[in-house]
Amino acid sequence: MNSVFPPGTAEILLIEDNPDDAEFFVHTLEKAGLAARCRIIPDGAEALEFIFCTGRHAERQSVSRPKVIVIDLMLPKVNGLEVLRRLKSDPLTRTIPVVVLSSSQEERDLIEGYELGVNSYIVKPMDFDEFGQSVRLLCQYWLQYNLTPETLKKPPA
Repeated sequence: MNSVFPPGTAEILLIEDNPDDAEFFVHTLEKAGLAARCRIIPDGAEALEFIFCTGRHAERQSVSRPKVIVIDLMLPKVNGLEVLRRLKSDPLTRTIPVVVLSSSQEERDLIEGYELGVNSYIVKPMDFDEFGQSVRLLCQYWLQYNLTPETLKKPPA
């Protein structure tokens, strides 16, 4: 899969091991007509390889960074909090916005997420329509309205 996205498109990195949730996330983006391209990675270890351009993703250019990372906490191989810890401790990835989208309502997960630097924490709604609305709103905000240092460095279109 190509890791370089055409100018004017935004990239969402979705780190999600549940294929149904991932498919619904992408379907919601398409239905909302958001100018975004979503890459889905099913585990924390591969997510770190993708983000830091190592292992299976060593050929990827680190300049093609996601505009926002949406991450589940309960991931195989490396859990979401550890991925978050690595992202926010590295100066090259610290400013990438990270949104936790998890079924965990545990207070300790929420607190640790914010202590590690998560930008937003959303509990996955169990209702199909509410889940879709949450995905649509979070992507609209992070893709269309949020400014990052990288946004400011790009010349206007």
